[in-house]
Amino acid sequence: MKILMLTQYYPPEIGAPQNRLHELAIRLKNKGVSVEVLTALPNYPKMEIFEKYKDKRNREETIDGIKIYRSWIYTSPSKSIFARLLNYFSFVWTSYWRGRRLQSFDYLLVESPPLFLGYSAMALSKKLNAKLIFNVSDLWPESAEKLGLVTNKTLLKMAYKLEKKCYATSILITGQTMGIVNDIKKRFPETKVSWLPNGVDISFYNPEKTPDNDFRERNGFKKGDFIFFYGGILGYAQGLEIIIEAAKDLKNTSAQFVIQGAGPEKEHLHSLHKKYALQNIHFLDPVAKSEMPGILKSVDVAVVPLKKLDLFKGAIPSKIFEALAMKTPLLLGVDGEARTHFIDNAKAGLFYTPEDVNSLKKQALYFIENPNQTKNMGERARQYVTQVFDRNKIAEGLYDELQNM
Repeated sequence: MKILMLTQYYPPEIGAPQNRLHELAIRLKNKGVSVEVLTALPNYPKMEIFEKYKDKRNREETIDGIKIYRSWIYTSPSKSIFARLLNYFSFVWTSYWRGRRLQSFDYLLVESPPLFLGYSAMALSKKLNAKLIFNVSDLWPESAEKLGLVTNKTLLKMAYKLEKKCYATSILITGQTMGIVNDIKKRFPETKVSWLPNGVDISFYNPEKTPDNDFRERNGFKKGDFIFFYGGILGYAQGLEIIIEAAKDLKNTSAQFVIQGAGPEKEHLHSLHKKYALQNIHFLDPVAKSEMPGILKSVDVAVVPLKKLDLFKGAIPSKIFEALAMKTPLLLGVDGEARTHFIDNAKAGLFYTPEDVNSLKKQALYFIENPNQTKNMGERARQYVTQVFDRNKIAEGLYDELQNM
């Protein structure tokens, strides 16, 4: 079996889709599948081509046994919709012209968003005689429209038309959450849709094998500090202002809040922090994946917020899995599917009402005041993700499905 993965985002970039797709590729390869990847020159999140890949260097490479082909992409630090569209469509164009020179494949698995990559995917699947698998990690353009990120009626109409065509052309659609799966099934009942969740490498994120480290000392925390940790993109959808607002009211407690990551809301969050002159908010830059087990072992609770939108009731932020595998309980501000899995079923943390500062503060204080219950939540957390979200089991499920198609 030969599979070509088409994605705008891939290691050495750091991020959820990058890790998820690479981990899937490795596991499929271990089952005897020939997996190759067609992707862009690394540039995320700073929107600047990595130094190692400038001047036409490393357009082909191998990472962990996976052959990688890279094509040019337009990058700009501008946050304008025009610059963003140039970024998307430049890779749509170059990925097709790079990909058409490859050999034939049995399957082409394309990652969406960006949805516009569907243009290249449909053309390449025909050129390379490959059956198309459309992997949906976020419902575009629906989420962009509901978040107010895209308001142009013409662009939205074009995007919805493209979405329909991509689904109709695919032999299989895979959704990262059951919310995504059910949404697509409801709107396009004639399509074949399967659940392909994100997950975690439970052998890599293993607190028993992760040595103690100096994360707390290195960042100036005291022995009695209770650390609430957010690690991920600093974006609009996350609504991270709530962490700073809660920190303002909890400044006389042992609560310390770490916000680690990069993204479009970074400047806004820093300005809010400066305005309140808080000593219990700490901003850290993104780090390599290899450092995350040690960090998660060093903190007390992982905070996972999202804006209060019905759209997010089907969302499961990827940062959840690594935290739970490291026995770090959740302070979860995501209603719906994530709450059902990790609060109701796993009992691996506490839920707070999204965008409700008082609700977050109440639950934060519960963690601080109940260390034994907090520890028990962490134990249950690892048990649950091991049973339901082990990457090995997820890859095996996809492999079996493709074998039977």
